[in-house]
Amino acid sequence: MLVRAVERSAAVVREHAGGRRPRIAVLLGSGWGTFADTLHDAVDVGYGELPAFPRLSIGGHAGRLRLGRIGSAEVVVLAGRKHAYEDGDAAAMKGAIRTLAACGIETLVLSNAAGSLDPAMPPGSLMLVEDHLNVAQRSPLLGESGDARFVGMGDAYDARLRERARAAARAAGVRLHEGVYAWVLGPQFETPAEIRMLRLLGARAVGMSTVPETILARHAGLRVLGLSLVTNLAAGLGDERLSHAHTLDSARQAASRATSAMTAIVQALAADLHGPPG
Repeated sequence: MLVRAVERSAAVVREHAGGRRPRIAVLLGSGWGTFADTLHDAVDVGYGELPAFPRLSIGGHAGRLRLGRIGSAEVVVLAGRKHAYEDGDAAAMKGAIRTLAACGIETLVLSNAAGSLDPAMPPGSLMLVEDHLNVAQRSPLLGESGDARFVGMGDAYDARLRERARAAARAAGVRLHEGVYAWVLGPQFETPAEIRMLRLLGARAVGMSTVPETILARHAGLRVLGLSLVTNLAAGLGDERLSHAHTLDSARQAASRATSAMTAIVQALAADLHGPPG
């Protein structure tokens, strides 16, 4: 039963945390993994030790929870996610997100690798997610009961968090694009016709994750910030042949920039949590 699994997982996390009480968690997508290496005083917990967490099978996703600090900020990092395209389950990360909430996390930073629908946002760019399109039209809340399942998504990506992220990136000298992220189920890449459709709908980036976790986080009462690392121009906009290996290689090349931006942003969000109300 998920409730019991979440309780046991939260107990394991709290045991490893000791006296730490982090309020920020970061879920790392492809290309963002080196951020976990910047934490100091770090303690690792494998997903296999956490009953509510998924078992991962995709390259580039380590499958561990890391507790540590960035400067004075206490942070929980989830290195890896399970995607809906693996077995059709949009709620694959439900137990993980609920465990974070049970441990006192208030803010969740979601990161991903994405294709760009805008030639002015080339590979290596970073994009702040301002909203999303659930193109797959799947919900991780199917089967939930009660009025809480009717989650308002008008503020899915918290405006205050986005303001802090912009300022932190600017201070760090990192350019941060902004736009709408389109979630497609995958695992196949999109056709040029599908990309033309998504552009007409207002999307600026496209990927196979993030939206289910955003819905789950909002259902759990967490504030969400979303960040995309552009690994390629989408189909029909460039000459590159798309593949998962290409995505991982492009993500590795931009990992340093992504880590610098994430570090600055997390530190800014932590300072905001401990400062006076904004």
